[in-house]
Amino acid sequence: MMRKILVIEDDLNLAAMLQAQLEDARFLVTTVASGAEGLSAAGSQRFGLIILDLGLPDLDGVEVCRRLRWEGHRVPIIILTASDNESERILALELGADDCILKPFSYRELLARIKALLRRSAYFAARDTEEVDKILRAGALTIDMSKRKVLLDRCQLNLTAKEFDLLGCLAERPGRVFSRRELLHRVWGYQNDCYEHTVTSHVNRLRAKLAEDRSSSSYILTVWGVGYKFREGDGAS
Repeated sequence: MMRKILVIEDDLNLAAMLQAQLEDARFLVTTVASGAEGLSAAGSQRFGLIILDLGLPDLDGVEVCRRLRWEGHRVPIIILTASDNESERILALELGADDCILKPFSYRELLARIKALLRRSAYFAARDTEEVDKILRAGALTIDMSKRKVLLDRCQLNLTAKEFDLLGCLAERPGRVFSRRELLHRVWGYQNDCYEHTVTSHVNRLRAKLAEDRSSSSYILTVWGVGYKFREGDGAS
């Protein structure tokens, strides 16, 4: 488990408090006060997790998150925000943030979520190492688990980290029905009913990228009142 954390927070008092508390928990902490500094730090060092404030003075947290994911950073990101704007929080999650916490927050809850995300990150890293050559195929769809590449009719799809993890989770177990809560736990690393709409949103985005319609040829099927499953008859090779 990588214990280096980057805190991108312009409230210097809060940043100092987080650094002290996280260092007490034996994390190595780097703090910066702007989005530009955060992008620079993330590009020059490896971190196990990023804590990112939405209300930064230069680039807002949503834009920082978007750029990090666009540049290929897979590091878990926890969003901090004092805003009650649900749309802004949902956008951050859709762009690849792993969790979102409203200010003021409990440090114990934040620490629990950090540990959950780091466990999840370590799990996926170990799985990638173990499954070096694992490829999933379903019709015109090919999912290379180790290279994290998805091809549809030999054209590569541009998926976010969370979209890939969600697709891989479903495709590895064709026919297996997953509830939204279970997908939250497996893909995002936490369980919270208020975030279940995030799963639905990511499924809809995946379906759009897979050019799916409501026909029987769809890869991701809705099991009404339960959740989702990958179509049966396809599996790993």
